[in-house]
Amino acid sequence: MKTFDLTVVITSFHSRDKIFSCIESVGKSIKIIVIENSNDETLKEEIYTRYQNVECVLSKENLGYGAGNNLGLSMVKTNYALIVNPDVILNDDAVSKFFLSIKNLEDFGIIAPISENEKYNNFRIKNDKEIKEVDNVKGFAMFLNMKNLKLINFFDDNFFLYFEEIDLCRRLKENNSKIFIDPKIKVSHSGGSSHNSKIEKPMELSRNWHWMWSTFYFHKKHYGYLSAIIKILPKFSSSLIKFIIFLITFQKYKSEIYKHRLLGIINSVLLRKSWYRPKL
Repeated sequence: MKTFDLTVVITSFHSRDKIFSCIESVGKSIKIIVIENSNDETLKEEIYTRYQNVECVLSKENLGYGAGNNLGLSMVKTNYALIVNPDVILNDDAVSKFFLSIKNLEDFGIIAPISENEKYNNFRIKNDKEIKEVDNVKGFAMFLNMKNLKLINFFDDNFFLYFEEIDLCRRLKENNSKIFIDPKIKVSHSGGSSHNSKIEKPMELSRNWHWMWSTFYFHKKHYGYLSAIIKILPKFSSSLIKFIIFLITFQKYKSEIYKHRLLGIINSVLLRKSWYRPKL
């Protein structure tokens, strides 16, 4: 059985329906760390019953994507880590191909695969054959050079959801570390379905709140407060108009979505932390 200098980190939140397929696709010879953000003790027990190579940590609170992955990465002892979402399934040769890629790279921060789901296709370079340097990649699967990640202290865990991988890539590049996509490496990624479908409505409200909060925070962090205001103003206006329309036409759920968008913007503009969590 071939071994790799690699640890896989999976941050989960009500992900029972997906996570076992993800773990199975990694295999039994690679160390896996699961950060369980929904504090599911039954899931932890089942993981330990089924797998000897998986460590499951109950976070006790919903840390989100960035801070959850940071907790997992802080436990990694290998030179490389692979972050994957629970709804990702690795192709049989994906891990081997990551290690083939790094043989030809003098220095890198992240190598990302492409997804067989075109909607989540890392800039739609599926038909390219050669590895390509890019500014940033999507966060569903990222092969990390731990040496370079440690230099920038991993993710900015002020982000609860959205923009955290774009911010990570930006800081890596500012630190002279390169980002690549290798189209020869493929994974299956459902996209937007890491959690149980029964909680989709509260998760959708949370996504809308955090999309707006993170949009403003990212632009404020990298371009300044005024630039962030200019960036967010059209989104605020659009969300306000749609909120009013859906409210007066008695479309309750749609009005709730745009209410949460507005609240995400307001909280970020007021420099409040990313405090909102899905109400489950």
